[in-house]
Amino acid sequence: MTLVMGILNVTPDSFSDGGNWDSADAAIAQGIQLAKDGARLVDVGGESTRPGAERVSPEVELERVVPVVTALSQEGIAVSVDTMRAATARAAVEAGALLVNDVSGGLADPDMAPTIAGLDCDYVAMHWRAHSTRMDALDTYDDVVAEVRDELAARIEELTVAGVAEDRIILDPGLGFSKVAESNWPLLADITGWAGDARVLIGASRKRFLGVAITPDEFERFGDDLPAPAPSPQERDHATTAITAMCAREGVWGVRVHDARAASDAIAVVATWQNALNTQDSGS
Repeated sequence: MTLVMGILNVTPDSFSDGGNWDSADAAIAQGIQLAKDGARLVDVGGESTRPGAERVSPEVELERVVPVVTALSQEGIAVSVDTMRAATARAAVEAGALLVNDVSGGLADPDMAPTIAGLDCDYVAMHWRAHSTRMDALDTYDDVVAEVRDELAARIEELTVAGVAEDRIILDPGLGFSKVAESNWPLLADITGWAGDARVLIGASRKRFLGVAITPDEFERFGDDLPAPAPSPQERDHATTAITAMCAREGVWGVRVHDARAASDAIAVVATWQNALNTQDSGS
């Protein structure tokens, strides 16, 4: 069954919930709630990767992340860490994190691949072309599925050469990262085309391209400029749940979401439906 990864942004500036959980106590309470709502992993991040976001210092990221990872792990909650920095990845795993979720796929920090090779954890390699301040300008593809496949294959090669077992690597197409609107949909429509047999994490929650889909008339232009603000990120939750249901039907390994309860419910409904179909097929 598809795994729910609950998003826990310990930041003041994330695009949909920045500032909600930017103290350790608030973040820990929210992490516990996400687990109660069905998140099998709580993904703790201390640096926003929203479009246009500036980087924070390594020291600030560590101060935000490690106490929360430690506390949630001590509560028996499975935790992942959302970071592009090898030092933060190592500190979080030592504090109890089971997975490193790297939106840069190792491109942002040359120490990431050898660090992961020496850690006992899984690793999400996301498709990425540049940091948040530049990424929208790089939404340029002749064949987005083929190019994402090839660029992720290069990430896998670097990781495995460094000593990371391939079965520890999970692939993420990087929806919304150097993909403003239409570039995202072919990646959802042809997951096998870019992922092959690898485990897949889909992170569509509240992203801009969902706003484009549900209110297309309100978005007049794309490219380097950010789309118009409506609908708000929270108003994209129903669209996110639709993506979750489609992912569950396709057997995707995991979805990264803000609303863990809605995702868990959608996945349970899809599983029940599929069981009914399988029972019907076996009896025919």
